[in-house]
Amino acid sequence: MFAGIDEVDWASMEHAYGPADDVPGLLQGLASADPAEREGALDGMYGAVHHQGDVYACTLACIPFLFELVVDPAVPDRGGIVELLTSIGGIDLDEDDEDEIDEDEIEGAANYAMAAAAVTAGAGVFFALMADDDAGVRVSAPLALATLHGHPARVLTLLRDRLAVEPDEEVRLALVEAAGRVALRHRPLTGQIADWLSRLAAEAYPPGLRLAALAQLARCAPQALPGDLVRVVAGLLRQLRSSPPATAPAGEPGPRAAEAHSEPEPAGVEERAAPVTLVGQLRALSAEESAGRAAPWTADLLRTLHVGLDDRVAERTALLTDQLCSPDRWQRIDAVRMSSGLIRAWRGSYGELVRLVGEQLGAAEPRLAEAASHVLEELFGLAAPAADALAARVAADPGAWVKEWASGPPGLGSAVKALSRLGDARAVPALAAALERPEVPHDVGFAIGYLGSAARPLAGALRRRLGEVGLDEGAYDRASPLLAGLTALRAGEAAPEVLRVLRGAPEYRGEWLRTAALRALGSFGPAAHCAVPELRALIRRPGTAAATEAAEALWAVDGDAAAVLPVLIEGLQAEHAHERRSAASALGRLGAQAAVTAPRLRALLGHEELWLRVDAAIALWEVSGRAGESVPVLLAAWEQNRHVRVRVAECLARMGAAGAGSDAAHVLRAELASVRRHNAMDGGYGSHDTYEDEKLLALCRRALMGDSGKGPTT
Repeated sequence: MFAGIDEVDWASMEHAYGPADDVPGLLQGLASADPAEREGALDGMYGAVHHQGDVYACTLACIPFLFELVVDPAVPDRGGIVELLTSIGGIDLDEDDEDEIDEDEIEGAANYAMAAAAVTAGAGVFFALMADDDAGVRVSAPLALATLHGHPARVLTLLRDRLAVEPDEEVRLALVEAAGRVALRHRPLTGQIADWLSRLAAEAYPPGLRLAALAQLARCAPQALPGDLVRVVAGLLRQLRSSPPATAPAGEPGPRAAEAHSEPEPAGVEERAAPVTLVGQLRALSAEESAGRAAPWTADLLRTLHVGLDDRVAERTALLTDQLCSPDRWQRIDAVRMSSGLIRAWRGSYGELVRLVGEQLGAAEPRLAEAASHVLEELFGLAAPAADALAARVAADPGAWVKEWASGPPGLGSAVKALSRLGDARAVPALAAALERPEVPHDVGFAIGYLGSAARPLAGALRRRLGEVGLDEGAYDRASPLLAGLTALRAGEAAPEVLRVLRGAPEYRGEWLRTAALRALGSFGPAAHCAVPELRALIRRPGTAAATEAAEALWAVDGDAAAVLPVLIEGLQAEHAHERRSAASALGRLGAQAAVTAPRLRALLGHEELWLRVDAAIALWEVSGRAGESVPVLLAAWEQNRHVRVRVAECLARMGAAGAGSDAAHVLRAELASVRRHNAMDGGYGSHDTYEDEKLLALCRRALMGDSGKGPTT
């Protein structure tokens, strides 16, 4: 094995972390008899040689040696190597991708193409691995063939033949998954595969196999799913947790043995050391998730089913609602987690689903209750059906009001945040307790902002704690949550304490601290009159971010347009676009008193920075009262960047520009008709995504009602 490995000039190549001269050791480590060494080597391959899916010259040089490893039955854990090869060779660059490649990416794209060609050329070895003695290899081989082999019809025949004789249930599920992959990659075979999957989903087969077939049908041929899908899947879940399966017909997979629930770990078992590699950590997490589950792969099958169902929100909601009523805590945990993904990406009617998620807060299983509180934390107003359950959870568990972390400042617990984001006054005692801690949680101020006047009793504690903040290098971290809370409450009585912070801000993060203090003073309005001399001093340096922020605060406190106009006009010429945006927004708040700036704002409507164009268009309307020039700019930005839509809709609602038949009305109605949330992302999300999308929907409705009452612009 590894013949010729020393002849490769590894030192001349690089991987993600520098010279690739350590790659031979990683390859040899994959064949080690020591499990820890094998795990470390696989971790190194993913972490450096195939870092985040990248393919380097050294990755290409590894491919022949990886094939040597997978065909040698003496090498343990070959399933992981098969998966590595599948990842290296399985990246598709379609024509659209190729059109988007710039000069800096040409070499990488060429490497992907060479990797795909090299692994595909050797993919025939995976046929023999389908009957390997190692079940881990048999689990990995089907997807490798489906992804890499150039003769999909031959692969499909083998998948079907192998399913009839395969004894391991997890491998059988992998065979069905591979068939779905073939259907997605080779559309001419989709009909044939859908017919086969439909037969496997029939009642004669074991419930796990049926669920796997339905999941793959949802991915590749959703039109072939049964009309009573919710009833069928609910029945399968009941079988998986409570009853043995039916016997399969001759020539197809045999019956699944009844699965026993795992016994508790006996006392005195030696605790294993935590794994140090990423691969080991992932394996440990997977083992922890699977412990105690009768059918640990059920969650993956259900996730695949939901992905395939896509915008069929009503059916997905019904499936999860049924699952949340399951007596099996694991099925409820899975349902809670999948509910989060559904609500975050799709608009729908979720009242009953959210109520059932709230019921899980009282579960004895801590992972279930914690998962439910995290889901509700992200829902903001949509969590209302679970308000009483959240309040009960908060009242019953004061120890969870604040979470301590190994690094970084403490934060509020999920249930407290969720209740606060509902504007529910029952969160106030928890926030009051948090304000008395030696280190105030970093997110207290934001929670207070959602509570509004209900949190007014906290103003005294916020003011007192701010007065105690030492103005040293840690001042920003200690003061910012307090300033955010005072800003939200518009607690003008705290102006002296805020002014002390403004005057004494240290050099370290002093700019951030001054910004927070100026926002607070601006929110106080005339109640912060004691700060006027300080604010007038700060605006004497026009063209700086600090001067713009001070001018905005001075206008809110003193209303002296003559003093702030020159500063804000200068701010429109600032070097950085975000500083120009601040100046434009501040001018908009002056309204007609800044009408003289209309030509300057108009000149920014063609700026290359989209957000600056939007802020300038809004400000132009606010200072001129004329929407004609602004609306086309706003609607164009709406189409160009979905993340600007909330700001645009807010302006359109105040403008009253969405009259019947208008372009604005057409855009707003199209948004309301969309089932997918405007900011939904594949493979990622933000903690406020649902909140922002629900806010957008409310603004669209308001704009279409013709409400043109002017209000705050942010």
